[in-house]
Amino acid sequence: MSKTALITGASRGLGAALAEALAPTHHIIAVGRTTGALEELDDRIQAKGGSATLAPMDITNADAMAVLCRGIHDRWGGLDLWLHCAVHAAPLTPTDHIDAKDMEKSIAGNVTATARLITFVSPLLGANGTAVFFDDPRAGTKFFGSYGATKAAQIALATSWQVETAQIGPRVHILTPEPMPTATRARFFPGEDRAALSDTATQAAAVLAQLSENSAS
Repeated sequence: MSKTALITGASRGLGAALAEALAPTHHIIAVGRTTGALEELDDRIQAKGGSATLAPMDITNADAMAVLCRGIHDRWGGLDLWLHCAVHAAPLTPTDHIDAKDMEKSIAGNVTATARLITFVSPLLGANGTAVFFDDPRAGTKFFGSYGATKAAQIALATSWQVETAQIGPRVHILTPEPMPTATRARFFPGEDRAALSDTATQAAAVLAQLSENSAS
C-alpha cells in the first residue's frame, strides 16, 4: 500500500507541484477551492501512474475539514505526510488602511484554520508522520500588514507544535522555499520579472530533498 500525503492548498503553485512530485510514492489527498484546477492536477498525477483523492473544500470551513479528516481515518487509518500550502494573500495596503474584511479573511485562513487543522491532523499523523509548513517572512514589511502578521502567527503555531513534538512525534518541519512565480507572489509583485524566479517543480524537488535529508539525520 502506498503512503498517504495530505496537501492543503493543492490546486496550484507549490502545492500542486508537490502533489505531482509525490505521486509516484504517495496517494495524494488534494485539498483546494478550485475544482477545475484539482481535476487538472488529477490528470497530471494519473499520467505519472499515481492516484489522488480530490477534496474541493475551503480550509476555513470547520465542518468540511472535520468530515475530511474523519474520512481519511476511516479509509486509510492515518496519514504519513501533511504539507500545508494554503494561504490567504490579502491585498497590499498601508496598515492604517487595512480593510476589516480582508483582515478577517487573513486571520481565518492563515491562523484559525491552521490551528484547527493541526488539531484535526495531528492524530492522523501519530508519532511517525510528518507535517510541513512554509514560511514567507513578511512581518514588519511595509504594506504587508495583514499578510505579514497572520503568516507570522501561522508559523508561530507551527513552531510551538514543532518543539512540543520534538521527542514524541509527529515530526514538524518549517521550510522557506525560494521565490516562485505563483499567483500569490504575482498579487504582491505584479511587475516582477518572473523569469528570474525558481519554478515550482524545482522547489518541490528541493523540499522533498530536505525532508529526506532531515529524516535521515
